[in-house]
Amino acid sequence: MHLLTLAQTGTDLGGWFHDLSPFALRISGGFGLRWYGLSYAMGFLSAFLLLRFLAKRNATDIPISRAADAMMYFILGVLIGGRLFYVIGYEPSLLWDFSASAPWWGVLAINRGGMASHGGIVGVAFACWRISRGVKEDSGKIIGRTTPIRVLDTAAMLTPLGLLFGRLANFVNAELLGAVVAKPGEPAPWWAVRYPQEILALPDEKLVQTPEQMTQIIELAEQKSLKSDASWVQGYERVLSQIQEGNAAMQAQLEPLIAARYPTQLLQAGLDGLLVLVCVWSVAMKPRKPGVVAGVFGIVYALGRIPMDLIRLPDAGVSQFGMLTRGQLYSALTLIAGLLLVIHAMRSKSDKHGGWLSQRG
Repeated sequence: MHLLTLAQTGTDLGGWFHDLSPFALRISGGFGLRWYGLSYAMGFLSAFLLLRFLAKRNATDIPISRAADAMMYFILGVLIGGRLFYVIGYEPSLLWDFSASAPWWGVLAINRGGMASHGGIVGVAFACWRISRGVKEDSGKIIGRTTPIRVLDTAAMLTPLGLLFGRLANFVNAELLGAVVAKPGEPAPWWAVRYPQEILALPDEKLVQTPEQMTQIIELAEQKSLKSDASWVQGYERVLSQIQEGNAAMQAQLEPLIAARYPTQLLQAGLDGLLVLVCVWSVAMKPRKPGVVAGVFGIVYALGRIPMDLIRLPDAGVSQFGMLTRGQLYSALTLIAGLLLVIHAMRSKSDKHGGWLSQRG
């Protein structure tokens, strides 16, 4: 009864209720232009523009005439590496999941698990090897040939904005939820977020609603259900759609029944994206030994990601490695790789390269 009274009187529970639609432009039903797809497009576009900027200032070994070709390999590395890493590292059962309907193979069903950021980094590393081989012109001359580690330094400067856009899209989609700050109906700090998607996104054992609260949620969903619906879930999806379209009354009814959580996606956008961007570009202002810039990327990214898993829910159905989540383990490996790159650079006798602030076209 107390929860119903809160909903009717509009008592401020604190925090922000997530009412964002995953569609930038909905055409019909579940079809339209999604923010998640736009985030990838913005990430690739920003990387291309930054690559041209670096090439014009002679701060990269990739010639400006090869910028588009290099981006093609980077894009393939992100998409293939990110997806395969998720499948192999988080849900290997997708490898032998075949069906008679599109996309026919679980690996291609990106709606099941999506992408892994660590895999995207690995994929970009492979792309750097391919780019470092250069390209043969019609005259037979090979241009752009260099060492993979020098290309890796360039890639480290292009990646953070893509990570930033990706995490912002995760927030819009209400993915990668954080731990509970306040249970349903309890006051929450201003920075907390109530994600109504948690009801469908999380397994029953991860939900913190009481049986009475779940009963109210189901009753609310059934009010929007159709006779043809298989369960109340379809009705709840309509509740979410109406809230995303601005139905304040519906939101007021549901808000006291939703937990407040850490906005982990926004925190990761700041750490994975902005912090890494500032650190990497600051280090790269002056010419550095090959591997320093890429090493700084790995170190800062890992140090930001490892503590995040303390307040972020692990992926459903994914086992941990003792006290470590898989994300923490992969981040620890990224940290080690970053340290090894810096150590290698310090011991290397190679000439310095880069320096976007000091170089001129």
